[in-house]
Order: sequence, then structure tokens, then C-alpha cells
Amino acid sequence: MKVNLHSALNDINIDASQSSSQRQMAISISAMANDLERNVPLNLCLILDHSGSMEGKPLETVKQAATQLVEKLKEGDRLSVVAFDHRSKVIVRNQIINDTNSIKREINKLRASGGTAIDEGLKLGIEELGKGQKDAISQVFLLTDGENEHGDNDRCLKLAKLATDYNMTLNSLGFGDDWNQDILEKIADAGGGTLAYIQRPEQAIEEFSKLFSRIQSVELTNSYLQFSLMPKVRLAELKPIAQVAPDTIELPVQKEENGFLVRLGDLMKNVERVVLINIYIGKLPAGKQTIAELKIRYNDPAKSKKDLLSESILIEANFMEKYQPEVNPQVQNHILALAKYRQTQIAETKLQQGDRSGAATMLQTAAKTALQMGDTGAATVLQTSATRLQDGEELSEAERKKTRIVSKTILK
Repeated sequence: MKVNLHSALNDINIDASQSSSQRQMAISISAMANDLERNVPLNLCLILDHSGSMEGKPLETVKQAATQLVEKLKEGDRLSVVAFDHRSKVIVRNQIINDTNSIKREINKLRASGGTAIDEGLKLGIEELGKGQKDAISQVFLLTDGENEHGDNDRCLKLAKLATDYNMTLNSLGFGDDWNQDILEKIADAGGGTLAYIQRPEQAIEEFSKLFSRIQSVELTNSYLQFSLMPKVRLAELKPIAQVAPDTIELPVQKEENGFLVRLGDLMKNVERVVLINIYIGKLPAGKQTIAELKIRYNDPAKSKKDLLSESILIEANFMEKYQPEVNPQVQNHILALAKYRQTQIAETKLQQGDRSGAATMLQTAAKTALQMGDTGAATVLQTSATRLQDGEELSEAERKKTRIVSKTILK
């Protein structure tokens, strides 16, 4: 298994007379599919909230979704299940899939009771997942419907970071309308995974299935973007790097002796990770000039190999004495995706500060941005939220969550 790596500038042409020019560099990364290579076993841990608020249909549908997931696992895959309220317990120890009926029986024994301590569930889940990591793709599904009232949010984020250090990916599923979006999103972002919203119990099976399909396409793990910038090329000072597909996430960058390092996490066969880098380019002679070099470092669990390197690619810009723009529409769309996300974030900040008018204006701007990129679903949600604020109404928890979700991704 190898890496597909492509890059493009939003405008490859640069005015050679300018002392500084800003460009956005879009980098697309995915695993290169090869049918001859064997599938990598999955090492999955379900961390399920069974607190008192999950009583009735919520817990029953989650159990149904979980048992259907068990049936999709293949021979050689591993599963563990942890349940938590204000404490946590292992209800299915980490094991190779063999007797699915006994696993489903244990899941179906779950009953709702107690409070909510997400960090307790995370800690035990990570421990169980660690027992089956060798030559496998390790993934967590963390589901909760509530606030972390008996837990420690900072501890959750430390555990998420610890999980990535051990090459595990954390995916969060928020159930209903009363879960803490900030902490679940931060867990998913820090854990290299994705955030799903199960608004109604009947959506649980569909969302579990979507997430399972996504992790089934993972082939390479623990990937990093390594890049260097040529002299007279520098990163923007504020938030220079973000992932814009399949979800929008601000990415931290580490300075190294010979360049920069950005953790990407899993690479999928059919889903590209697209990273946008904001750079400033100084004055260079007319003609094609190399401005950056990049490659990917990754693990290939199918071959039990770590720290493999893709081939390096060079990024060139064309410096022109008589500048003529050559705008790349695909990169422009990635720029709009990031703008939509950041505009929505500003709106949320204004709303928290009590500036309802300012929040409505920013949500309208985000809606227009979504329309520009052809994301009509997000545009509708964002404009609806803006209109409610303009009419003096409060946004419901469901509306707030949907607004955040559409800012991060494109509705399917």
C-alpha cells in the first residue's frame, strides 16, 4: 500500500514585481488502493454511555446499532465494549471475533442508570484497545447523550492525545440534544477521528453504519505531513494549516530542524484528506521557482512496517513580469470550506458574548460562503439559524449542534 499525494496552489502564477504574495497550497492525501493486498484487521472498541438519561428507546436503539455492527465485523477483527455511567466497566473484553452471539448477549444486558463520566469510559476503552493493537487498525466509537458532569473534560483531552500517541483513532457520537458539543468535538479532533450527531434514536443505526464504512476504508495509519519551505517562503503567522476534507479541523504544526511536521492520522482508500497551507512568498526571479517540498510519513499495518516515507514532491510557482492570474477552482472551493467553518466559529463566539446581531450577520456570511461552494444543505441550515436570531429567537440545542456540524463538513 502506497500514498497518493497531490498538491496545487490557488493561483500558480505570481507577480514577480511584488515584494510579497499570499497563496494557499492544497495538499490531497489518500491511500492508494491495491486489490492484491490483504485487508488489515480492525481493532474496534465501543465505549457506550448507559447513564440514566439513556433509559428507554435511546439505549435500546444504541444496543441494536451496536449488535448490527458486530455482525459486520470480519474474521480476524477484534472487538471490545466498555460501558460507562459515572463509573466504567468492560462488558466485552478485547477479543478476536468468534462467537458473535455471546458478544451480542452481553451488549443486550446493558441497562440505564447513574450519571455520566466520559473520561472514565475513555480510560478503560483505551486500555482495552491497547490489548489488540498489533498489526491492526485501532478505532474507538465513543457515544454519549449527556454532559460530563461526573468527569473531567481536561482529562478527556489528555486521554485523546494519549490515544493518538499510541496510534488509536477516536470517533465521537453525540446522541440527542443535551451532549456537550465542545468536548465531543475536541475529543474527535484531538483523536484524529470524526464527530457524528444522532439527533433521534432511529438515526443510531444509520450513523453507526456510516462511521463503520469510513473506518473500513482505512489502510494506512499514523500519517504525518512533512514539508519544508524554500528561502523567502514562510507560513502565515495565525492558524496557517487546516484540514478541509473530509472534515474541517484546525491542525497544529510542529517546527523541525529541516521544516515542519503535521499529524494527519489515518489515510483512507476512497476518501481524500485535504490540507490547506497558508503561505507568503517573497520576491523571486521570473520563471518557475520551487517554493516547497513535501512528503508523507506513515505506518502500513498490513506489512507490519512503521515510519515509511512517500516520494517527495516539489511545489512550483510561476513568477511573471506581466502577471496573469491562473486561479484553481478546486483550491478556491477548499478555501471557501475553511472560510465557512471559521465564519461559523466567529458567530458562535459573538453569540456567547451576547451579540445576537453580530452572530446573525456572521451566520448569513457563512451561508453565502456555503452557497458559493455549492453546499446548499449547509447554506439552508446557516441561514435558518441567522433568521431565527434576527427575529429575536433563541437557537435550540439541536439548531446549535446542526449549525456546528454543517460548518465542519458537507451534508450527504
